[in-house]
Amino acid sequence: MSVPVSQMWTVASYVVGQRLRGRQRYPLVLMLEPLFRCNLACAGCGKIQYPAQILKKHVTVERCLQAVEECGAPIVSIPGGEPLMYPDIGRLVRELVARKKYVYLCTNAILLAEKLDAGLFTPSKYLSFSVHMDGLQEEHDEAVCRDGVYDQAVAAIRKALALGFRVTTNTTLFDGANPLRIRQFFDEMMDLGIEGMMVSPGYSYSKAPDQEHFLRRQRAHDLFGQILGGAKRSWRFNQSPLFLQFLMGKHDYECTPWGNPTFNMFGWQRPCYLLQEGYAASFQELMETTRWEDYGKRSGNEKCRDCMVHCGFEATAVNQTFATWRGFRDTVAATVTGRL
Repeated sequence: MSVPVSQMWTVASYVVGQRLRGRQRYPLVLMLEPLFRCNLACAGCGKIQYPAQILKKHVTVERCLQAVEECGAPIVSIPGGEPLMYPDIGRLVRELVARKKYVYLCTNAILLAEKLDAGLFTPSKYLSFSVHMDGLQEEHDEAVCRDGVYDQAVAAIRKALALGFRVTTNTTLFDGANPLRIRQFFDEMMDLGIEGMMVSPGYSYSKAPDQEHFLRRQRAHDLFGQILGGAKRSWRFNQSPLFLQFLMGKHDYECTPWGNPTFNMFGWQRPCYLLQEGYAASFQELMETTRWEDYGKRSGNEKCRDCMVHCGFEATAVNQTFATWRGFRDTVAATVTGRL
C-alpha cells in the first residue's frame, strides 16, 4: 500500500476520534465539485448530461471553503467535470492546503502541463494530482473517446513528478476489461514512478451514453479477483487493502454513502456522489434528514444492487480497519506483505 505516513496518521486519528465520540456516521472524504464542465465526453460518464447553462456555472471559492468547514473531513477530493478548467483552482487548492486538508485533484491531465508551467501549484504533502487513467493507451483512449489523451496524460505525469508533486492514478474498469492488460497497465504506472493507484468498477449512471459495459456484482468480483490475485509487491495502491479485498469478493460490505459526501453548485447531494435524489442546504441537514436506510444493497434499492464503487465502500473499509480486530489485522498484514 502507498499512503504517506502523515496522511495515514491524520486519517487514523480522525477515525478513532469519531468512534470514541460514539459517531456511527461521519465523513471521511469530501467530494467537492466546483464545476461540471469538462474537456472530454467519456462514454461512461454520468456528468455530461447537464444542459449548457449549468455547464457554464461554477461554485465560488468562498462557498467551497464554507462546505469544507461544514463537513470537517480530513481529505478533500476535487472531481468534476475537469477541475483544471475551474478558473480559481489555484487559489482553491492553496486555501485547502493552508487548512492542512489532504487534497486529491482529480484530472484527465490534458491541461496539467500548462497549469504547471504557469506556476499555479506548489508541491506539498497535502496535494496530490489524481490522474484518471483507464488502462494502457488503446483502452484509455477508447474509454475517453479521444485519441492521444493517454500520451498527454503520461507526459503530464512525468512533468509533475519531476517538479516534486505527489501523483496518483485513478482507474475505472468496465465489463470486457482484460485482466492481463490491466496488470500490464499497473506495471507501466509503477514504472512511471507514481505514488500509488486507485481502482474501482464503474457505476451504471442511467444517463451515460454507454449502458452495455457496466459491471454487475459477481462479474466485478471475478474480474478483480483475476487482476488483483497474486498482486505484485511492486504495485502500490492508494486505497484501503480491505476495499481491494472487497472488490475481489473476500468481504461483503455495506455501503456508507455518508463517508464521501458530495457538495456542488446545487448543494449537498443526496445520498451520494453517484445518485442524485435531491439536495440539502447544509451538511447537517444532509446527515440528519437523508433516509440512509433507503440505500445500499441491504435496502433492496435497485440502483444500489451492483454498486461497488470506492466512494461508497472505501469509507466502509477504513471504518472496518478500526472497528474490528480482524479488520485491523488484515489491513496491517496486507500493508506489510503487499499481499491481498
